Amino acid sequence: MQFEGIYTPLVTPYHADFSLNEEALVQTVELLIGAGVAGIIVAGTTGEYYAQSMEERVEMMGRAKDLIAGRVPMIVGTGAIRTEDSVAYAEAAKAAGADALLIATPPYAYPTGREIALHALAIDRAANLPAMLYNYPGRMSVNMDEECLDRLGRSPNFCAIKESSGDPNRLHMLARDYPHIGLSCGMDDQALEFFAWGARSWVCAGSNFAPEAHIALYRACAIEGDFTKGRAIMSAMLPLMRVLEQGGKFVQCIKHGLSTRGIDAGPPRKPLQPLNKDDRRELEEVIRTMNTAIAAIEGANA
Repeated sequence: MQFEGIYTPLVTPYHADFSLNEEALVQTVELLIGAGVAGIIVAGTTGEYYAQSMEERVEMMGRAKDLIAGRVPMIVGTGAIRTEDSVAYAEAAKAAGADALLIATPPYAYPTGREIALHALAIDRAANLPAMLYNYPGRMSVNMDEECLDRLGRSPNFCAIKESSGDPNRLHMLARDYPHIGLSCGMDDQALEFFAWGARSWVCAGSNFAPEAHIALYRACAIEGDFTKGRAIMSAMLPLMRVLEQGGKFVQCIKHGLSTRGIDAGPPRKPLQPLNKDDRRELEEVIRTMNTAIAAIEGANA
């Protein structure tokens, strides 16, 4: 499987009582597919998988598959502390008709590179689906090191890696030494650098509510090779990226961002709390400013 384009880690919209808001889920999926995203990821961090039961996660796979209806690939996250649970999620994803898996390092356990590889290989054996690896030491505390990548590179199913370390040296190493594992941007404020080093995909939570802006940057850099235009679009997007990452309010910002598109994604599950009034106002202003700037850039290059 070739990962090319914008892949959105789908939010899980909730009512005030934290039950699934099915209408908002339909609206979000239609927004994303209508805007032109390349694929939708279910059970990513943005989808709050960590706050859901196994039953809820499996149910979400089936609902999303029905709504997507084969129009774009569905990728399912297998994140869990125990390998046995990740294997169970992978098997459920395959049964639900997933096109690929997202495989992260088990959190909290501090596994070695060899142990991460064995974890991923167990998932691979159970599901035999294309997979995107997910390296995020900021949450998992360890990197998928060279030993891990060397072991996993022997399986053709591991065809991409979402790199979220923020370390430029990791970006260079992956592009230079592991060209057979497709490079996917997982650090939003380094998207321009990822595309310069050959990344063909971008997994970006902000595309839940701003798919057009993210697609515009991808198109300028990865398709048109116009990095002058790309720098201008990136400059317009950076204030949004700063707001999304500040103060541990990432999921809350993504959900409120959807409200600016008329979609009520509801509150985050506890222990997270919704944005306060000032945070909402700041996010709304940043989104308006970004959209105005990108529209002018796109118009000038039309």
